[in-house]
Amino acid sequence: MTRDETVALVADILSGIAPEADLSALPGDADLREALDLDSMDIVNFVAALHERTGRPIPEADTPKLLTLDGVVAYFEADAR
Repeated sequence: MTRDETVALVADILSGIAPEADLSALPGDADLREALDLDSMDIVNFVAALHERTGRPIPEADTPKLLTLDGVVAYFEADAR
């Protein structure tokens, strides 16, 4: 996935979890939990949606890598290599 595709995917998923979220104003290194006031269940739903939409298995141990927009992009760019 390209960066733009990944950002669009994250924005689409988060629009269902946190409809008020504005990713365009969010720094790439911002912790999604703090910046968007997400709780642990929101993060579980976010990671599950990433898995469902990409078809890529995401081990629970990888969840910390997916807590920033930059982290999600890096995670999926590494898969494309």
